[in-house]
Order: sequence, then structure tokens, then C-alpha cells
Amino acid sequence: MLLLLLGIILLHVAALVLLFVSTIVSVWTSSETSTSDLWYNCSTSNGGYHCDPASTGEWIQAVQALMILSIIFSCLSLFLFFCQLFTLQKGGRFFLTGTFQILASLFVMSGAIIYTVTSPDWVAQTDTFGYSYILAWVAFPLALISGLIYVILRKRE
Repeated sequence: MLLLLLGIILLHVAALVLLFVSTIVSVWTSSETSTSDLWYNCSTSNGGYHCDPASTGEWIQAVQALMILSIIFSCLSLFLFFCQLFTLQKGGRFFLTGTFQILASLFVMSGAIIYTVTSPDWVAQTDTFGYSYILAWVAFPLALISGLIYVILRKRE
């Protein structure tokens, strides 16, 4: 049981780290001379590196909010798991923890979908999706799987 709990915690922490990195690092789209993310658009010109704030469109603010919500819900889920681990009665299920983690996965999925659908209007055709964008998509199934495991898991002695 201890090994199972350790595996679940590692899966949850891995998803949480991916959420943090994908939200903070500025490589959602990239080209040879520029990178863009949820917060800044940076470019190299005349030997200098220049960053401007991201656009103020509603879609980028929605993606920002959804990614931040996914981090908050995933952190709350981990905290609730530790609380329930010590307070839940034997045989009880971790429904609240699983619900928060599944919501976190749905938030990151929604944010990535909005970015995917709306970014062609905002990003040049020569730009490609960067590794932060890919990490957000990888975090989605990890968070969903850990949330489903929490819902299925029963507390034992």
C-alpha cells in the first residue's frame, strides 16, 4: 500500500510540475527569432532581445486563467489528499481529492484547446508550437489519470 501511495503522489507531483513549467516558461510558440507564451512575446532584433506583454484579448486571458486554475486545483488536490489520508475512515474513498484533480485536468485541457484554436489568428504561420504547449498537453492526461486513481482508491490501514 505504501508503494502505491508513493506512486500516486509521484504521478500527482509530476503533473503539477508540468503544469507549473508549462504556465511559467515562455515557449508556447517559437520561431527562429521569437518566442511567445501566455504572458510575453519576445523577439530578437538587431542583436537585442525585446519582450512585450502578451495581447490583451479575451482568449489569452481565458487561457491564463484556466492554466492558473489548473495549478490551484492541483495544489489543493494534493493538500486534500494528505488531509484525507490522515482523517478519512478505513474503506473511504478520496472523492474530493479526485474531483479537484479531474477539474484541474479539465482546466488545462480547456486552456490548451482555446490556445490551439485561437492562436492561428495571432501567431505567424512560420511559428511552431513550443515545448511549454506540449507540456500542457502532457499534463492533461497525467492529471486526469491521477484524478481517476484517487476516485477509485480506497483507504486501508
